[in-house]
Amino acid sequence: MAQIFISLGSNLGDRLQYLQRAVEAIAQLPSTTIQRISSVYETEPVGKTDQPEFYNAAAELVTTLDVQQLFQALKGIERSLGRTKTELWGPREIDIDILYFDKSVVDTTELKIPHPEIHRRKFVLVPLSEIAGDVVDPVAKQSVTQLLDLCADKSSVTRTESKLRFPISKG
Repeated sequence: MAQIFISLGSNLGDRLQYLQRAVEAIAQLPSTTIQRISSVYETEPVGKTDQPEFYNAAAELVTTLDVQQLFQALKGIERSLGRTKTELWGPREIDIDILYFDKSVVDTTELKIPHPEIHRRKFVLVPLSEIAGDVVDPVAKQSVTQLLDLCADKSSVTRTESKLRFPISKG
């Protein structure tokens, strides 16, 4: 079983509902179990700032799927929830990114793991540090907590009262 950490985000429509539906779909993936989910955070948009604020969360999964199978499955969940690719860093119904896949380093045209922007994104590092602060980035050789401490991003990341529920996975 591989240990995976993902990031989830939404800034269109019912943001919490999009995150919840994504979590429920992930729990139904074959040979995949959700272990933990962070709190939900409201975050300022980064990169393209003239758009609504996001809800972001991080989750830990275990799976026997290989990295490409998981990537394709997550992209399928995004499509099923109405995600349409419009513009770089633009608004979106749902965004699901693989941050870490065990200690693997993947560098293909469509997939890069660890996610190449992780160390620059407080909206990723804050939720991730809540559930995986001690996890060491296989490229940076620093823990998630250390990456957060060094992060220059000054955007607002505020924990909400909202909680994501994750069902027992099908397995």
